[in-house]
Amino acid sequence: MAKILMPIGDATEALDTFYAYYRLPEDGYEVIVAGPEARLYHTVLHEIPPNPDVPWDITQERPGYHLQATVAFRDLRAEDYAGMFISGGRAPEYIRYDKDLRRVTREISTAGKPIACLCHGIEILTAADCIKGKRVTTVPKCAMDAEQGGAIYVNEPVVVDGLLVTARGYQDNTGLLQEFMRMLREAA
Repeated sequence: MAKILMPIGDATEALDTFYAYYRLPEDGYEVIVAGPEARLYHTVLHEIPPNPDVPWDITQERPGYHLQATVAFRDLRAEDYAGMFISGGRAPEYIRYDKDLRRVTREISTAGKPIACLCHGIEILTAADCIKGKRVTTVPKCAMDAEQGGAIYVNEPVVVDGLLVTARGYQDNTGLLQEFMRMLREAA
């Protein structure tokens, strides 16, 4: 069974992550969850509070489910994976500093394997130097991160550029996974 790498950390967004975590095995892919260490991680729910009468400029984080990483970033080998799925939330802001995560992300990209990324996950691709000249999307508040990585940011639900598919956030999960599954099938 082909493996898909899914890097996470504390504050990984629950909907970004779990949709792919359960969807990919439906088509025969094994999702390998990796983190800074092989341990249990906290996910979060990001949402705007429902009362429009009280301004709130940023999303709130609320505790979500837990997810077990079975491998540490330092133990990852790009040749073990058919592709990579990078979810969002606050985790990418912190785990992008991990040199082994940046290494394996670059190696998967350089090897021409499909990569799916949404929301704040773009921060990992920027840190790994994988999006120069690519057309990408992400949540608007991460547009600057994409541009600092040399990408061309567009505010569209799902954007495909070569073997990279990006989406803004969990509301675009269906389109993102449709494109990612197509890429994986064609690459096989």
